[in-house]
Amino acid sequence: MANYSGKKYYIKTFGCQMNVYDSGRMASLLEAMGLAKASEPAAADVIIFNTCHIREKAAEKVFSDLGRAYLIKQERAEKGKDTIIGVTGCVVQAEDEEILKRAPYVDFALGPLRYFRLREVVQEIFDKREAKLLDTDFSAESKFDRLPENKAEGGCSYLAIQEGCNNFCTYCVVPYTRGIEMSRPVEDVLKEARRLAETGSVELNLLGQNVNSYHGEDASGRERNLAYLLNKVAEIDGIKRIRYTTSYPADVDDELIRCHKELDKLMPYLHLPIQSGSDAVLKKMNRRHTRDDYLRIVEKLKEANPDIGMSSDFIVGFPGETDDDFQQTIDVVNRVKYIQAFSFKYSRRPGTPAAVMDGQIEEKVKKERLQVLQDLLFSYQTQFNKNSIGKTMQVLFEGRGRHRGQLAGRTPYMQNLHAKADISLLNKIVDVRITDASTNSLSGEVV
Repeated sequence: MANYSGKKYYIKTFGCQMNVYDSGRMASLLEAMGLAKASEPAAADVIIFNTCHIREKAAEKVFSDLGRAYLIKQERAEKGKDTIIGVTGCVVQAEDEEILKRAPYVDFALGPLRYFRLREVVQEIFDKREAKLLDTDFSAESKFDRLPENKAEGGCSYLAIQEGCNNFCTYCVVPYTRGIEMSRPVEDVLKEARRLAETGSVELNLLGQNVNSYHGEDASGRERNLAYLLNKVAEIDGIKRIRYTTSYPADVDDELIRCHKELDKLMPYLHLPIQSGSDAVLKKMNRRHTRDDYLRIVEKLKEANPDIGMSSDFIVGFPGETDDDFQQTIDVVNRVKYIQAFSFKYSRRPGTPAAVMDGQIEEKVKKERLQVLQDLLFSYQTQFNKNSIGKTMQVLFEGRGRHRGQLAGRTPYMQNLHAKADISLLNKIVDVRITDASTNSLSGEVV
């Protein structure tokens, strides 16, 4: 394979942590060709947008960015420099040929299951040969089988263990853009986990669209669940902290709950989306859990580990949501007292059942409900952060802070924290005493 040293790439990532993982793997593919990372699009020979289609107007934001990239391409062309523009991820899968119709200057578009072809596609374009510009196949072949070995880029690494979703929530595009569930074999995951540990990772975040439905096969061909995998990962020397996201409530079993009691390396924080506190709305969403199911799971988790902190996702203004439905969501928040949460107004996703449901809620009502919900969620988050003052927590410093001499990192509860610290502590887990707190971050002193 030709070497393209001297050329640079720039990847802009939208959306979820799975996209962050995918972007990292794409960067590895390009670096294996000899490309170096550019600090800005204008300095890049290859510009890639790795897209997400979950939020409203996601596609429009991508096309806006593509327009700016095209201007860069034209400016570089005037200087005799070629520029490759590519789009990857879920917007490609959802929009398909519309990408190349609306942005004909795009050189290639690869769906989220096809980015393993990035190296060959970029090489073909560099070498002026014919390239397949659009690839959105849902191949039975695992993309993970075609990717190069992964390595750590810091103290915390993401590791995809599962992809796709079989739940078909009526508001969600994931099954249509990422496909049905596929779990990686146990040994493949452990091999990557060991390699990440050997190259510097001390924290692993196991990823999947529905991570706790993991059912990868072990060496004997037996299907294993997430609890089994967590125990195996915990045995790896060098890995000191483990997380997993995103979980589906109906797939939380007793074995997984037991992990939160028995595995010291498993962080006392769990993101467990409920979406709504109303059974009527949950049924319309096609969620496989009720309000009481969810609250029982949270109770079991807190019994297993009284120190656990919960996070969640909420959608307000779902079609048919009444004032009473919304109040039931507020009640769940008051019961669980989430330490973090993500909340959004419902937005129609073309092609999903909810987009054509009766009872679409007025934008004004959705906005008002969201404000009420967020005020409550932020109050609990602020209270939890304020209660951290005076405590000493183990913090993984992941990068430089905003100010000179600062490092920034995360506590076991995923709280952002900054403290004066020597650069030698980067990518290390350090005891930090919390000295101040706001809604979104903590300040501390290295002990």
